[in-house]
Amino acid sequence: MDQRNLGPLNVPAIGLGCMGMSAFYGTTDEGEAIATIHRALELGCNFLDTAEMYGPYENEKLLGKALEGRRDEVVLATKFGIVADPDDPKKRSLDGSPENVRRSIEGSLERLGTDHVDLYYLHRVDPDTPIEDTVGAMAELVEEGKVGNIGLSEASADTLRRANEVHQIAALQTEYSLWSRDVEKEILPTARELGVGFMAYSPLGRGFLSGRFKDPDELDSDDFRRDGPRFQGEALQQNQRLVAKVEELAGEKGCTPGQLALAWVLAQGDDVVPIPGTKRRKYLEENVAAADVDLSADDLARIESELPEAAGERYDQAGMATVQS
Repeated sequence: MDQRNLGPLNVPAIGLGCMGMSAFYGTTDEGEAIATIHRALELGCNFLDTAEMYGPYENEKLLGKALEGRRDEVVLATKFGIVADPDDPKKRSLDGSPENVRRSIEGSLERLGTDHVDLYYLHRVDPDTPIEDTVGAMAELVEEGKVGNIGLSEASADTLRRANEVHQIAALQTEYSLWSRDVEKEILPTARELGVGFMAYSPLGRGFLSGRFKDPDELDSDDFRRDGPRFQGEALQQNQRLVAKVEELAGEKGCTPGQLALAWVLAQGDDVVPIPGTKRRKYLEENVAAADVDLSADDLARIESELPEAAGERYDQAGMATVQS
């Protein structure tokens, strides 16, 4: 697979988001998840993304098991800063304090079975801790060799600038897809100005753009997407029209809707790396093959002109309060 750069970090053009293997997207299957990770390595998709709050903790443990004896084959990224209530994982708080920076990395390294991670993200910006303090503590981990590169997730352009003055930020991870394009206004240009790579999470619109489900009622009862604002009422109806157009264009290109959506993200620049999540080998292979879908300038212009905008917020009110801050 072709390689791209997230700041100083060299990674494959398409990474693998591992969250759904352990949390949020309904039923899980550890055996299939580990097989999917191993298949990703075979395909050259060796940029793996996890976080301590996925589970919580279970996803990092899963990767530690899957990567036993194979740590050197992967570019490994994890995140900290969202703290789940041990009695109720749905209750969360944000903690970017220097104390939590150190506490979190030690836990992540133990669960992942490694002495370092290649990319360490602040998962969400803590409004009660100056970003300079958080990044300063993360920079100490770089000096100690426990972290190779520093990243932020869902940070605003101003926060990114302030953070980058403390230490080079290798990557900014934010939702970006055919139906989530607000980063194009200010955040993505700022990242490019600073030489910060851009990691696009949910590039398939949480699976909706792939056409794998049309209605939230098709999802498992514990799948968090069932309650998402974009999957409700009139917003769902408008977004179904968006997906229908993606399916139409994909049919003309001879690819799947998901591959068209990923190819579009890849076409936004060599500094953009999508990390579609999956928990099955079948969909992993489909996603990786999107790297071979070529969209011409005419294709991109048609997508720009014919696709309706998405309706509804990305998260509920509480979730939206924590993004791009």
